[in-house]
Amino acid sequence: MKKNIGLIAGCILLVLAYSSVSFAQDKIGFINVREIISNSAAGKKAADEFKKIADKKQAEITAAEKELQTLKDDLEKKSSIMTAQARREKETDYQKKVRDYQLLVNDAREDLGKRDQEMFEKLIPEIWKAVAVVAEKEKLTLVIDIATLPVPYYDKTREISKKVIEEFNKLSSAKK
Repeated sequence: MKKNIGLIAGCILLVLAYSSVSFAQDKIGFINVREIISNSAAGKKAADEFKKIADKKQAEITAAEKELQTLKDDLEKKSSIMTAQARREKETDYQKKVRDYQLLVNDAREDLGKRDQEMFEKLIPEIWKAVAVVAEKEKLTLVIDIATLPVPYYDKTREISKKVIEEFNKLSSAKK
């Protein structure tokens, strides 16, 4: 019986020793995809295009807000001298404009969210290629994205985002 326990303990120690040696050879790298997108040439270009669209949508929303404010001010100023019928018509017109404004804002929010997702999906395959190139150069066995996976602590010396940005810029410029 003691031989069996000794044999089992020896096997466990052998497995633990082998696994610790195996883990010691593994290298893990960390990236921040958000940082890569925002600091890469292709990401900056996409962000500029997105900003132009967002500014255009914001201008439409601001114009609609001004129109609503004008209608509201007009209704408040002239409501005392209007007939009941005219006041109801103005209030109905104002309510329609409010609904149109709310639809405009919701549509703009959805459109911008969709465009942001499309931009992300367009850039990600090339970013993954750059990550693979850098990981092979650095002989990494695992790369973890700290932007999407909650990591309470990681060794900052293993951060390879800057190297990935450089490689991504090379790949993007070579693609053109």
